[in-house]
Amino acid sequence: MGDLSSVATMAQPPAQLPGYDEFLQAIKERVRVARLRAVAAANQELLRGYWEIGAEILRRQQQEGWGAQVIDRLAADLRAEFPGVKGFSSRSLKYMRAFAAAWPDGPFVQGGLAQISWYHHLALLDKLDDPELRVWYGLKAGQNGWSRDVLVYQIEGRLHERQGRALTNFDRTLPPPDSDLAQDLSKSPYLFEWLGLDEQAAEAEVERGLVAQIERFLLELGEGFALVGRQHHLEVAGQDFYIDLLLYQLRLRCYVVIELKVGAFKPEYIGKLGFYLAAVDDLVKSEQDNATIGLILCKSANETIVEYALRDHTAPIQISEYRTGPLPAPYQDALPSTERIAARLRELPMPAPDQPD
Repeated sequence: MGDLSSVATMAQPPAQLPGYDEFLQAIKERVRVARLRAVAAANQELLRGYWEIGAEILRRQQQEGWGAQVIDRLAADLRAEFPGVKGFSSRSLKYMRAFAAAWPDGPFVQGGLAQISWYHHLALLDKLDDPELRVWYGLKAGQNGWSRDVLVYQIEGRLHERQGRALTNFDRTLPPPDSDLAQDLSKSPYLFEWLGLDEQAAEAEVERGLVAQIERFLLELGEGFALVGRQHHLEVAGQDFYIDLLLYQLRLRCYVVIELKVGAFKPEYIGKLGFYLAAVDDLVKSEQDNATIGLILCKSANETIVEYALRDHTAPIQISEYRTGPLPAPYQDALPSTERIAARLRELPMPAPDQPD
């Protein structure tokens, strides 16, 4: 009977075993992590191989005087040897040479750059000449999980000139490291030229346009923003109040109150925003949420006036400019058209290495 009892125990369905569900979840997580590591390792080896091919082409051309025609010949010979393998067209080999030239010490000196794909590197080569900017955007892409399309969008929007440039009091009102992260997430100006509105557009028009094109709006705001509601209702002491836009910031774990203004910043805007921040903290946020942040978006903001207005306020507040009409230089020439942005945000599958965009 003891043997039969043992057999019966072994035959028990796994779902009924004590602790089996936790064990299964742990195994699933290990499999996911292992697969991610395998993909990352394969990507690094691909980059290493492309860099080595490009570096060898460069060395031969420089030391042995081989001309540009060697690339066409090499492409033909490699395709003949590996007829089913893509990635060795003349164009691809030229990109490998440019890749090696851009990173003469190898692409793995900056660890984060080894985490982004070959297609991300092609975008960095195509869009940027400055090595420091390539590193900056490449690391941002890896840290934030940008697709190649989003990377191109951020480069063409000159993110490096706008990120962290908003006027805020975060250094006095938020604890580190939240203060640093909130400042890094800020921008000025925000570029909403895709709304198709002129500079005289009313606040309600801007607000409706941002919500109607919410994907672009959230992309321009940055990583981790989610829309909670437009004209979000609050009842305080029996009176009704409406917040222009209420969002949640997933990385900071807090609500964000946005007030839109069509003109220049005025100090009195801070009072109304402070009221909304206090109300959201008391009526909306939970114990797990951090203090609510306020963001005033206006057409222009004088730094001295903003500094005085924020000086004695203890709530975290950001003041940023925004653009809806024709953009000033250098943004006007650098940014893609509305149609190109829309196409890039559709997250099309990546092309084969032979046909990089």
